[in-house]
Amino acid sequence: MPAKDDPVVIKKYANRRLYNTGTSTYVTLEDLARMVKRDEDFVVQDAKTGEDITHSVLTQIIFELENDKNGQNMLPISFLRQLISFYGDQMQMVLPSFLEQSMLAFAKEQERMREQMSQAFGKTPIDLMSMNLPMKMIEDQTRRNMEMFQNAMRMFTPAARTPNGRQEEPNQAGAGGGSSDDMKELREQIAAMQRKIDSMSKD
Repeated sequence: MPAKDDPVVIKKYANRRLYNTGTSTYVTLEDLARMVKRDEDFVVQDAKTGEDITHSVLTQIIFELENDKNGQNMLPISFLRQLISFYGDQMQMVLPSFLEQSMLAFAKEQERMREQMSQAFGKTPIDLMSMNLPMKMIEDQTRRNMEMFQNAMRMFTPAARTPNGRQEEPNQAGAGGGSSDDMKELREQIAAMQRKIDSMSKD
């Protein structure tokens, strides 16, 4: 029997059906999405081989949500283009950790905003939005979050284009030399960006 804190095991069969071993029921990608929103931990395994395929299933959930005609796209085209460009680049090995920390800071900032709004008005963000009271607060917070992500992605961009369309040379941290000085500078840049994100989340 799995321990209480162990993640729930979801088995995926060859017919693409998903089976929740915790509830002994078949589930859908929508069910898994709701589990994620409830912060319920789970892993997805290939029913035949036992291989962990959680990553591919979560990616599939995002794909389905992004293509939901009744939903709203969350991933801008510019972000998707930048993300694709990093595959195969030397920045690929550090980008996942940086994005993970950025999302944690983003979540913390959103929770802080919810608490402030609740304390100030005694209502939930959805209630306040319907009353059109804190729209400037929401817009300012959204702008700060977007600036944070744009600055993060800009730091990892291997080359930038000037206003006249010419391409600037990448800095040493993004060059392909791979020397120890380059890696040291890269680590310093990552540490500086992390300190900036931490300070933003505490403001």
